[in-house]
Order: sequence, then C-alpha cells, then structure tokens
Amino acid sequence: MPIPKKKRRIQILITAAGCIVVATVLIGYGFRDGITYFRLPTDILTEEPESDELFRLGGLVSVGSVIQNESRVEFVVEDEHNAIKVEFAGILPDLFAEGQGVIALGRYNNQLFTATEVLAKHDETYMPKEVADALKKQGLFQPLEE
Repeated sequence: MPIPKKKRRIQILITAAGCIVVATVLIGYGFRDGITYFRLPTDILTEEPESDELFRLGGLVSVGSVIQNESRVEFVVEDEHNAIKVEFAGILPDLFAEGQGVIALGRYNNQLFTATEVLAKHDETYMPKEVADALKKQGLFQPLEE
C-alpha cells in the first residue's frame, strides 16, 4: 500500500531536521578545541581568564624586554596601557624583534603568560590584523606611508 503524500512529507521533514541536528552537534564538537580568542594585555588584566583557557595574546614586544635563557625566552607584550610577561620554550620566528607586533598562543596563570606558539610579522610592513585593529583603536598603530 503506497504511503500518502502528507505522511511522506512529514517523514522527509523529520529526517531533514534530524540531519541538521546531527550536523550541528558534529560542527560544535569539532570546534570545541579549535576556537581561540584574541586578547590584548589590557583585556587580560581587566578580566582575568581561567588558568586553563587557551587564547591568543597580541600586542607589541617591549623594547629591551627579551631575555634568552638556554631553552626559554622571556619577553613582555604591551599595548598602550598595560604589559604582560610572556615565557616561551622553543625557537622564535626569524623575524621576531623588539618593538614589532606579535601574537602568542597559550595560557595565563599567576601574572605570567606561558606561550606554546609565537607568531611574528613576515615582512617589514605586515602586522597581524587583530593586533593592528586593536592598536588602531588605541591610537598606537600608524601604517607606513608609501
């Protein structure tokens, strides 16, 4: 006996809704560790993140703040108002320099940001978009005139 059109439509709608729910759950599950937020030092000191929260810290590397030990590098990332000490165990990018834009991925705990990854500019005019936008809001960033 054939299924009436109305019942068939309801079955298709229920199946489609189920597929949408499954897809949404899978996308959410896939993003659970992949979303990292960007913050400036002022943002971190205003509202301190959880000690296990992974996020990106951005700003300018303070001039005179880079200290290289045997396997660790310490430096300070600053914005217009505040600065945060960063510790990194690894090899810094070749173009990492004092006074330049930087983004560090890691966790903040006890007034120390422990980075697992450090990203630096890749040519003389590049600055990460998030850092440039945040510094523009504070009036610190001025693009080079050609």
